[in-house]
Amino acid sequence: MYTEHFGLTNKPFNLVPDPHFLYLSPNHKKALTMLEYGLMSHAGFTVVTGEIGAGKTTLIRALLSKIEGDCVIGLINNTHESFGELMTWVLDSLEIESTATDNSGRYRDYINFVVDQHAQGKRVVLIVDEAQNLTVQALEELRLLSNVNIDSDIFLQLVLTGQPELIDKLNQPELVQFAQRIGVEFHLKALNFPETQNYIEYRLNIAGARQKIFSNEACAVIYCYSEGVPRRINNLCDFALVYAFADNKLEIDVPLIQEMMRDKKASRIVKTEFSDNPDVKRVKNWLLEQHNIQIS
Repeated sequence: MYTEHFGLTNKPFNLVPDPHFLYLSPNHKKALTMLEYGLMSHAGFTVVTGEIGAGKTTLIRALLSKIEGDCVIGLINNTHESFGELMTWVLDSLEIESTATDNSGRYRDYINFVVDQHAQGKRVVLIVDEAQNLTVQALEELRLLSNVNIDSDIFLQLVLTGQPELIDKLNQPELVQFAQRIGVEFHLKALNFPETQNYIEYRLNIAGARQKIFSNEACAVIYCYSEGVPRRINNLCDFALVYAFADNKLEIDVPLIQEMMRDKKASRIVKTEFSDNPDVKRVKNWLLEQHNIQIS
């Protein structure tokens, strides 16, 4: 709708994870480096956590584009128990054909596949996204899958990403053996204000922007409402572009963002209140003291 109005070639703030638009803040760059290091160092378990919308899935998509041909990749992202048993997910993600009707038969087929890949000089990498949804039992089953690894021979590598609740689960006494096998771990934080501004401008540039669209003050207000969480930033910026298009504006300023947030408060679907985040408070004070802009 608005792409032609702003001279864009693509929607810059799509909510679907797209590694083409990945902005590597210092924290996101470290997270991607840790994921790559986990694979290169043959770490048995790699765990990356972060809040909802922090960019974990986008990092996984970026990682997949970097993995070399000596790895066989399985990706599981339907982790809720209602989707079925773990071994079924594993076989499906690795495209392992099995006629077994029970878990012991499926496990045998899995072992045969992994050993065969190892004989061909390949490693099997199983990536589990949104792993916080797994039960303690399912996480323990994942650990048992790694028993195929013998001493320095790594047949299987596990990469888990999830929300902070995953950390709580892995700290439970029942999963102490799982926790002890984690070779690489990292927690992905939200963006700060300068990073949020750079994030907005970066995605607009990738989408073909040739002029500044969001004022610095508008970026500050977006940061305050989003708290630097990329998915929230995308949601707010996308709506702001629609509002600007409707008003035939080529620049997005604070009054437009404020109008948009007033409308959003009526629906309550998107977060419109401020948290006690000290960085958000500092940016709010900067807006008030330097620009006489008060937001609530």
